[in-house]
Amino acid sequence: MAHPILMPKPGQMTEECVLVAWHKREGDVVKKGDVLFEIETDKSNMDVEAFEEGVLLKRVVQEGETVPVNAVCAYVGEPGEAIPETPAAAPVVAAAGQAEQVASAPVALPVAPAPAAVAVAASSPAGGDIRLRISPRASRLAADSGIDPRTITGTGPEGRITERDVKAASSKPAASSKPAASSKPAAAVEATAEATADAAVAQPAAPPAAAVAVPAVARPAPTPAPAQPIFVADPDDAAPRPMSRMRRVIAERLTLSATTVPQFTVTVAVDATRLLALRTEFKAAGTALTVTDFIVSATAQTLAEFPDVNSRTDGVAVWPRRRVHMGVAVSVPDGLVVPVIRDADHRSLDELHARAAALAEAARNGALSPDEMTGSTFTISNLGMFGVDEFSAIINPGESAILAVSSIVPTAVAIGDGIGIRQMMKLTLTADHRIVDGELAARFLNALRRRLQDADAFRSDVLNG
Repeated sequence: MAHPILMPKPGQMTEECVLVAWHKREGDVVKKGDVLFEIETDKSNMDVEAFEEGVLLKRVVQEGETVPVNAVCAYVGEPGEAIPETPAAAPVVAAAGQAEQVASAPVALPVAPAPAAVAVAASSPAGGDIRLRISPRASRLAADSGIDPRTITGTGPEGRITERDVKAASSKPAASSKPAASSKPAAAVEATAEATADAAVAQPAAPPAAAVAVPAVARPAPTPAPAQPIFVADPDDAAPRPMSRMRRVIAERLTLSATTVPQFTVTVAVDATRLLALRTEFKAAGTALTVTDFIVSATAQTLAEFPDVNSRTDGVAVWPRRRVHMGVAVSVPDGLVVPVIRDADHRSLDELHARAAALAEAARNGALSPDEMTGSTFTISNLGMFGVDEFSAIINPGESAILAVSSIVPTAVAIGDGIGIRQMMKLTLTADHRIVDGELAARFLNALRRRLQDADAFRSDVLNG
């Protein structure tokens, strides 16, 4: 039989990818390990290899198309073998050309003041009931927006409703609804009728076996349109350009973090004079370490000392992490990526330097694998090379803190009873206040400062390997 080739899921948060280029044409021989096509994720490009042998029977997706993960992109099989006309889709209810999906689990929706039970008949071609496929984030957004998710057509795998589908639905003008003029059964399902006007929806006295009883929901009144658009066209503006896929994902995730996590910052100044002198000493001896290498090493050791800062929480429970996986932000042309150095607290300075350099090079070449960009427990954002006096960063979702590193600046400071010039560097910790309080953040930063100012410990690390 023909084997479907699916769009892979490169990362936990990835819901769709762009098929950038095909490497095989229809009719070409395919062997295991052959590259079939190249895809673009929100962070990098990657090749998709074949796990089946035969010939490429059909390319379902064209170059440049955005495809949900696990969707069929092509078929591989024996020459002349029959293939499905269209990729398998999620089961839907055919009612006057429309589809009606019924939730199989509670969905938070505005409930009418006087709820009434409504039976919605829904059966799949196989005779089973239809279940609403919706991601948790999409479900929450639908509830917050007052949108009935059953009126949304999902674009995710198997018809799954994604957060993007809910946003698209909320941006459409709300359909006007009129009060029921009579007590006919159809009036009780007006919200459903708006989405599928010709759907066969009724309230039978004895619902059939396939019927699913759900609470009636009331559609909130449409939000009045603002008197003026949010963005007013300016004749002096250049033509708008679409945001890149990477920038859209960055915007989505950091907006989620900034609006759902109570974040606060704490800053300390580190005397990096001895650290710079040690770096110069190592460079003269043939060991080219960077300031970032020292910061990653010291931070990893400090995270092992303060495990709560290395944990994560959803506001209800705390998940302690036994390993320190350090994310180091790297700037790339389209935005920012965060490759991960795993088990950073168990690596020497030389090992950290080699791994960080390899990941940074792969990031700039767009060659990072999904595994190299996921699973971080803490992130460092270093803008020291850009002449930044001080800044704060936004916590990456799934972590409890992020460290912002500023430039090293010659500064007049008090030394005993006198004044001296020292090389000072400011570190700012942004922390999730649900799990990290001010005292813990202060103790963490002071411990990190002591490590960075202990040049002898770094020298011992390098000399002892």
